[in-house]
Amino acid sequence: MAKILVVDDDSTFCLMLKTFLTRNGHRVTEAFSYKEASDAIQATTYDVVLTDFRLPEKTGMDVLTEAKRKKLETVVIVMTGYGDIRIAVKAIKQGAYDYVTKPVNPEEILATINSAISSTDAKTHEIHTDSFTFIEGKSKYSQELMHYINIVAPTNLSVIIQGDSGTGKEFVARKIHQASKRNGRPFVAIDCGALPRELAASEFFGHIKGSFTSAIADKVGQFEVANGGTLFLDEIGNLPYDVQVNLLRAIQERKIKRIGSSKEIPVDVRIIAASNEDLLNMVNRGTFREDLYHRLNEFTIRVAPLSERKDDLMVYAQWFLKNANREMGKNIQDFSHEVIDTLLQYSWPGNLRELKNAIRRAVLLERSGFITMESLPQDIVPSTLKGKIGKAENLKNIKEKAEQEIILSTLEKVKYNKTKAAKLLKIDRKTLYNKLKQYGIDTE
Repeated sequence: MAKILVVDDDSTFCLMLKTFLTRNGHRVTEAFSYKEASDAIQATTYDVVLTDFRLPEKTGMDVLTEAKRKKLETVVIVMTGYGDIRIAVKAIKQGAYDYVTKPVNPEEILATINSAISSTDAKTHEIHTDSFTFIEGKSKYSQELMHYINIVAPTNLSVIIQGDSGTGKEFVARKIHQASKRNGRPFVAIDCGALPRELAASEFFGHIKGSFTSAIADKVGQFEVANGGTLFLDEIGNLPYDVQVNLLRAIQERKIKRIGSSKEIPVDVRIIAASNEDLLNMVNRGTFREDLYHRLNEFTIRVAPLSERKDDLMVYAQWFLKNANREMGKNIQDFSHEVIDTLLQYSWPGNLRELKNAIRRAVLLERSGFITMESLPQDIVPSTLKGKIGKAENLKNIKEKAEQEIILSTLEKVKYNKTKAAKLLKIDRKTLYNKLKQYGIDTE
């Protein structure tokens, strides 16, 4: 069971989602504005925050910032429209766990939440790669990538992994660690983009009790946790300039001090850094330290966007299909020929992460033994086909969603008195019970 905060200015939608998630064993709180969300986050610590991107006052990014400032480990899932994939990618860069596209499917949201909770529960400070699987593509690019991984892994060189968001930079880092002499020691990942400025030093180096206001107990920093292994600094370009100074000193001296302590602690870690921006360009703009850049840039690997490695796309698609089948208890065998053509033609601005989400959604919705065009997200379907695919089914879905929302709203008004609800809806009780069963609405 998780404590979940749902943030959306559509009160009917919030109620629907709250009812559904509560029925599936979670404790859910609603917030209909940024201010309500901010107040709720300050008052309570949530395991998951599910927020719409478009809010009346501010945006889901602001909710994301508030949640991460309160507790770095909070899972934030952003809901966006079909046309907002680039916004979703930006949210991921800033620390969101994942995104879902509207109109949302409650089962899809539940699967994403459960996946997030499982990965968070399994995640400890000391992360090994025994269960990690690296999927090798078959393109010339992928063969070259594996060559670079294999030649740098046995060394102790620091590595910069350059690539767009969602291209799999952490998978490359894990593969380097797995193939290195440090593979029996921890692999520790830090999302620098999600680190609040005031907590960055504490996260890296730790602190002692009482060293600052919220330091209620001693904390071990991630440098100590990763000792003997690999420290992966994701989106390192987001680190504040002053924190970069402390990081450089720790890397050069191989010693750290916990905040509030004068004791030096020796550390032996290999640094792998990743960025979706060109760090050299950031150096030239004065936003990234040149000395830190040169210290990290002992070897560079570029991870190409999915649009440049279409020969690999179906390899990854089949892998995501297999995993989604296992996760959702389904047995979908393959993709239709039309779907394969569509997947290959689409540009994939969100890269592997977008592909994974699209396939998980398709597996969830598909009723046949093959992924069909009707199950694909609409922004992937070519515009020339949108008017031809599943029109009747889409109209049916729209009608059912509207009917479901009206029933939920009415039940809320009458405090779930089904007799009064049936009268307001101008239907008999038997019809109402049938509708409640059809939509899986629990009123008990």
